[in-house]
Amino acid sequence: MNKADLVVKVAEIVGTSKEAKEVVDCIFENVTAALKGGDEVRLSGFGTFKVKERKARTGRNPQTGVEIKIEKKKTPRFSPAKALKDAIS
Repeated sequence: MNKADLVVKVAEIVGTSKEAKEVVDCIFENVTAALKGGDEVRLSGFGTFKVKERKARTGRNPQTGVEIKIEKKKTPRFSPAKALKDAIS
């Protein structure tokens, strides 16, 4: 399922595709803003989105074998809730 498919499913409940797209965009924007601000986003029964910081480290270019320095960076993480895990199993 991609974003367009999700909009179609939400439109079945909300009524119009325009409203559904606005709802989906609003959710994504707010989750992104919360993560950008350093907050966790907990959706009961679905899971938790959070940001983890990866430490700086030394890597290796696979083509040349030359060592390179990889800077630290923040990455989003998702931990599924037990209810979601059970629903999939």
